[in-house]
Amino acid sequence: MRLVVIGVNHKTAPVALRERLALVGEDVNIALKQLQGFTDGSVIVSTCNRTEIYALVPQNLVPENAVAQDSIPQNSTSQVTESTAEVGSENTLSSNANLSSATISAHILKIKTWLADFKQLPLSEIDSYLYVHRDTHALTHWLRVAAGLDSMILGEPQILGQIKRSVHLAHDQKALSNQLGWIVDQVYAAAKRVRNETQVGAQAVSLSYAAAKLVTQIFDDLPSRTLLVVAAGEMNRLVATHIAGLGVGRVIICNRNPERAEALAAELRNPNRRVDVRPLQELPQLLAEADIVSSCSGSMDILIDKTMTLRALKSRRYQPMLMIDLAVPRDIDSTISRIDDVYLYSVDDLQHVIAGNIEQRRQAAVDAELLVSQLVVEMDRRFQVRQVGKDIQHYRARTQDQVEKLLHESIAKLQQDNTSPEDIITELSRRLTQTLTHAPSKLMRKAAREGDNELLDFVVSGLQDAHRGRR
Repeated sequence: MRLVVIGVNHKTAPVALRERLALVGEDVNIALKQLQGFTDGSVIVSTCNRTEIYALVPQNLVPENAVAQDSIPQNSTSQVTESTAEVGSENTLSSNANLSSATISAHILKIKTWLADFKQLPLSEIDSYLYVHRDTHALTHWLRVAAGLDSMILGEPQILGQIKRSVHLAHDQKALSNQLGWIVDQVYAAAKRVRNETQVGAQAVSLSYAAAKLVTQIFDDLPSRTLLVVAAGEMNRLVATHIAGLGVGRVIICNRNPERAEALAAELRNPNRRVDVRPLQELPQLLAEADIVSSCSGSMDILIDKTMTLRALKSRRYQPMLMIDLAVPRDIDSTISRIDDVYLYSVDDLQHVIAGNIEQRRQAAVDAELLVSQLVVEMDRRFQVRQVGKDIQHYRARTQDQVEKLLHESIAKLQQDNTSPEDIITELSRRLTQTLTHAPSKLMRKAAREGDNELLDFVVSGLQDAHRGRR
């Protein structure tokens, strides 16, 4: 497979270095085009927590005579490789490529050097922070990243979307080869299984995500619901974005600063959602219109008290309300939690929920890691079956060429008056037998010479079974 991963993340490098190594905007397009010159395909994943290069080392780096001494000639191993791919008794990701470890290491150094030069940094300054994975280890890393197992927030789902955007960009820049594209598809499918078959991403572990989960637990028919955002700071922006993303039909933003409120409104508006900006003074009147309230103002005073809430409930005919108070000091009177039909959650309440969810994710991560290991083995085997199919096609094509050459020679001899047809057919049979038995005979001699009794027995029994199958 020749897959390698080179990069840094939040575990290996401080944020100052990650910022300097980030590849964003037009840098990514330029980098992908340059990588095409010395890889067989590449994808660049660059987020606030990581910058990684996924690349295939070119097969043509290896001279024809540079195959390892213990490797088996390609012409002789098609059937053996097909069988061993099913057995999966060794790391076949690299064996099929016939690339020596030294050759791959040299190419990894080339990619590192390119990255340092591209970012105008000395390699000596960044090398100790870079991690490198190859073959099955690279595939395992990619799957762990896609499934959220390598994220700062365990199990977070956003990274898979970021990977997909990176892959689309690589495709647009023609940096995604067919083989790397096949690997990407396998990673997508495997990551989906990890998230569907384990609980690693089932629980909310951020305040904004937890708030959105509460909305789905309390309300249905979200297009008919109204979200009231009290203050347009960063925390409320995240909460509003998450909740609006669920399909809430209307958003009201109350804020002292109209410019900031309008900026948030511009982010949230779409053809299916009405977004209004209102002054904070209108909060008592607007409360009755809200099914969901998210408040994070930074004010030293209570903004929503019990009296205001009871009046709003009466106006709403006591339809349920969800109130989320993210402010410290609090924006919402804590005694409101005792009112029927009002669900009030403070920062501490959400943190408590998140703490339990993080522990559940950690426990689920054990199952997820085991599943990742199993899926990598399955992907490895599928790759080898796919690869050996190409090897078999090439082997059969070469054999067919030889057979056709012998057949044409025999036909030419038959057209000569002085040649016996029986002699020609006999000679053709002899030469065909030599052609078809040369490769397995060579393989058996090699196994016997090197004392590889297991391989020798495997080839002999396989050939005997093949002959029995023709009877």
